[in-house]
Amino acid sequence: MKKDVNSEWAESHFPLYMADSIHSIYCTSNLPVYKVNESLTVLIAVAGGKGILTTEDKVYELIEGSAILLPAHCEATLVANLQHPLHFYKLVINTREYSGKVTEGSMIRKSEAVSNTTVHFIPYQPKIVAGVVELYLHRLPERETRHVHNQIVFHQIILHLLDEQETKYTASEQPSMERSITYLENNYSDKITRDGLAEIAGVTGSHYSILFKQTTGYPLSEYLSKLRVNRAKELLISGSGTLREIALKVGYKDEFYLSRRFKQGTGVAPSSYARGLFQKVAVFLSPYASHLLLLGLEPTVIISDSSEYVNTTEIQSPQSINFINTTSSVDQVKSILIENNIELLFAASKHLNEYGLHAEHLRVAAPIVDIPWMELGWKEHLFHMAHVIQKREQAEKWLADFEKEEQAARYLVQQTSVANEILTIFVIKPEELLIYGVRNVGYVMFQSLGLQPHDRIKQLIEKHGDQFHSIPIEMSELADYAGDRLLVIVFPDVKGSTAHSDPIFKSTYWLNLPAVQLNSVHQLEVDDWIPYNPISIRLQLQRAVDLFTGIQ
Repeated sequence: MKKDVNSEWAESHFPLYMADSIHSIYCTSNLPVYKVNESLTVLIAVAGGKGILTTEDKVYELIEGSAILLPAHCEATLVANLQHPLHFYKLVINTREYSGKVTEGSMIRKSEAVSNTTVHFIPYQPKIVAGVVELYLHRLPERETRHVHNQIVFHQIILHLLDEQETKYTASEQPSMERSITYLENNYSDKITRDGLAEIAGVTGSHYSILFKQTTGYPLSEYLSKLRVNRAKELLISGSGTLREIALKVGYKDEFYLSRRFKQGTGVAPSSYARGLFQKVAVFLSPYASHLLLLGLEPTVIISDSSEYVNTTEIQSPQSINFINTTSSVDQVKSILIENNIELLFAASKHLNEYGLHAEHLRVAAPIVDIPWMELGWKEHLFHMAHVIQKREQAEKWLADFEKEEQAARYLVQQTSVANEILTIFVIKPEELLIYGVRNVGYVMFQSLGLQPHDRIKQLIEKHGDQFHSIPIEMSELADYAGDRLLVIVFPDVKGSTAHSDPIFKSTYWLNLPAVQLNSVHQLEVDDWIPYNPISIRLQLQRAVDLFTGIQ
């Protein structure tokens, strides 16, 4: 039964930035036009004069202090204003993968500054331009100190670019527009008119149309259609009603009008949609990512509070995942989902609401499949997601194999002295002390292995089932819940310190516990025992067998 039970978690790393080349270019009457088409990302920094830059579908006015970031393979043309000759610098930016020591299975993430596929225009940012000028002046350093200084200047430029991109998503230049868009997102199934939204925004109808497209990137009619069609997709996936009922729920007069709009937006009829296979899927929080990886579908986007992901021999290593931090703004998340052509977003409404990323605000980017977090256990999570992406047989086979492993593990552990003991799981966080139930580490202990919890915990398990996660207690209540054997997990604080556990371990409440005096205490690692997903649960089962069969 004993297997390799190393941690299943691998980190992701950003690539390193490098300045590939830098050029100083003058556009005058002798050379009024300059064309750009590089295989790498290009930063244009305008040091003087005036002109325009054109791409396939847009025109940008350039003045001294302007900067524009062009994605790789972007064809652009710069044209000088002959009255004000244009002087600009072209900085070609490259990246390379981190080559230092990394965890096996680690993945290199996309560069946020140079992986965008859209043009990023900065009307006026003299700090960026000044940095590029300095790089050019010292492009052939004679001393290593100057070389190091150049690296600092270059990375300051990258930092300014990232800050500008962040500002693009977080700036609130049109709060009245935001109110109208929020109203639209919350009431899309009602009768919506441009003039009604314009009234909320406090502008004229014609001006509202212009502002709406500037703010969202879409005409109002297309935005409204996306909201309705994506909600229809959600209802089709969940099997909520007939096509006519769904049409009325999302704001269309009948099923024929819905079908027409649906096919315009997706290329398929509603009757074919729920039977399709999805390729570009996003998840909110990493436990759901492991479900998809187990089912053979790599999530394109993970919205998570860390960039770690499940990486074990039983699943194929991820090739390219875009990580978005949960602290990102709604507009930033929307943009990434749209840019990556996400077909579905798996998320629990509870989690979205906790992070301020409500389903109503993200629906325009992709339909959202609600996977209730606390209401369902990890097996139900897996089944639900497998059903949606047409992988139910694969899920059933995996669970059947896992149940055999559970039976074998239970048999081994039931032969040990632990089988006759009362087990308590204490979890110490910086702000609270908890007793765990049947989720996380508790699932393996009490469900898989059939070990005995304290009577108080047993009653709560019988009452709440898989929904019983934990209860908070005071230090003075330790003896009221402590069993014959204690499992202890300490969550570090934001600085990585576990000093907050010292008052508990040094207290008489703790030291007087029989299990502590008999040395029947096991301190477990957070990363090994807390994750709640199929892969982690399986590895926790293996770790538990090794832990308990090794007890003398």
